[in-house]
Amino acid sequence: MSDPESTAQLVVEVFVRDLDRSLDFYRALGFELVRRTGDFAVLSWDGHVLFLDQQPRLPALESGERANVRVMVPDVEAMWERARSVGATVSTPIADRSYGLRDFTIRDPDGFGLRFATSLPVL
Repeated sequence: MSDPESTAQLVVEVFVRDLDRSLDFYRALGFELVRRTGDFAVLSWDGHVLFLDQQPRLPALESGERANVRVMVPDVEAMWERARSVGATVSTPIADRSYGLRDFTIRDPDGFGLRFATSLPVL
């Protein structure tokens, strides 16, 4: 048995109530649809995959995130503008962080957090 590619060693699977709605949201942010099979979809971001699995009985989340995943981008300011243009719910506004990133967190329609970040210059 051969080892999996590094981008396949750890993959996040997000449960969503409405796959069509979630696909619209993620694609508007720049994720690419790799494939869809019934109530399951595979999305891609720069060679890394994210799974969406429709679970219609998933309870609604009133506030905050269930969890979040960080997506490193070359221009976090451009991603911030894109997220705002699609009407994403902002959990944490864009700012420089003490851990060396400029980032922000938004929520998908079911409360899963997406944290987009760019490394701050090392001084």
